[in-house]
Amino acid sequence: MTTDSEHPPHGGNPPSPAGSDDVSTTPGDEEKAGSKYSAVFAVSEFRPVFAAHVLSVLGYVFSQVAMAVLVFNRTGSSFLTALVFALSFLPYALSGVLLSGIADRVPARRVLVSCDLLSAACVVVIVLPGTPLAVLFVLVAVLAMIAPLFTGTRAASLADILQGDVFILGRSLIRIVSQTAQIAGYGLGGLVLVWLSPQHALIVTIGTFLSSALLLRLGTRDRPARVTGGGAMMRQSLASSGKLLAHPRIRALLLMWWVPPMFFVVSEGVAAPYAHASGAGSAGFGLFLAAMPAGTVVSEMLAGTLLGPAARERIALPLAGVSLLPMVAFAVHPPLAVGVVLLLLTGLCAAYTLGMDKWFVQEVPEDMRGRAMSLLGAGIMTLQGLGMTAGGLLAEWTPPYAVICGAGVLGTLSLLLVLRSVRRTRVPAPRAAPSTSV
Repeated sequence: MTTDSEHPPHGGNPPSPAGSDDVSTTPGDEEKAGSKYSAVFAVSEFRPVFAAHVLSVLGYVFSQVAMAVLVFNRTGSSFLTALVFALSFLPYALSGVLLSGIADRVPARRVLVSCDLLSAACVVVIVLPGTPLAVLFVLVAVLAMIAPLFTGTRAASLADILQGDVFILGRSLIRIVSQTAQIAGYGLGGLVLVWLSPQHALIVTIGTFLSSALLLRLGTRDRPARVTGGGAMMRQSLASSGKLLAHPRIRALLLMWWVPPMFFVVSEGVAAPYAHASGAGSAGFGLFLAAMPAGTVVSEMLAGTLLGPAARERIALPLAGVSLLPMVAFAVHPPLAVGVVLLLLTGLCAAYTLGMDKWFVQEVPEDMRGRAMSLLGAGIMTLQGLGMTAGGLLAEWTPPYAVICGAGVLGTLSLLLVLRSVRRTRVPAPRAAPSTSV
């Protein structure tokens, strides 16, 4: 098992192509710098990666909103419009399992740039006049297939760019941008469509993907692939996923990543009927959706700024254990304002992810890091899709507040079992790391 994946590669820490202003990566400096997010931006190679991430998030948001409007304008069908969003979840599992090997067998920069260029090409075809609806849906699915490979490869490459606790805060910043996009992104996308047609908004999306590709190509080092060799890519990706899941510690940490979001999103799945039942209208609906992401951003920012690495690890399990309890309070059918506060409290527990980041990168062998990150992201998105769908179906027969409460109860019980496994596998003992020959 690789336990030094947070330290510089053999031969020292090479300078980044953007200059020589990277922070020191000696162990003492890592722990000191880890208390401030400014230490992350001091690493010159991270800055283009962060900027590319912001552009990718904007491109994703614009494409989601614009394609939904485009499909509705062409068909007038609510079902086909909803299918655009569903297709952004469904292919994640397939891609995360079958294509994850690419993240380790191909140089990271090449994978990231290729993903951006392929995404841009898909949107170009969508924008073309006369593109059949069936082709549009296929391309939406292709975009969703590309996403877990891109995010997994980027997550793995961050551990090459950032060292020690600075890596943990770098991952946190990436998540903060994604959560902020949930708070304001779709609203911004809607405003853009006030002035632009869906086709023109999609052209903006093409520009964000191309700009992201350019930033990654010019601003990051061309590191070699983590593993070499031939063989069937998909078969090896499947085998790698099996080996990662067979490792008790890695499996427990993956479940700790996967289980809470599956139950968190139930509140989003029933947000519309809950807001309607509260008589709050669309404004209340938006506020309800924004509460949990807002809490998440505040939580990660506070933990990353005020707490040191050891403290963030100490609070990880307790915070995760209580994270779903505010949802249980929906049993009393609270008014919308109270419901917003409860979801905000749920989001404020999200700082547990900073401790998990460190544990996960310590446990996964370096030459399987890309596959592990791709599998992690695919599991999160797939289970969120299932959780949202299940919550929506239950809300057809059960009041929305009861559905949220049930998700809190069932999620807490499930999470306690996962946390028990995480705690048990922390005991120092000889462990067989997954074979890195796959």
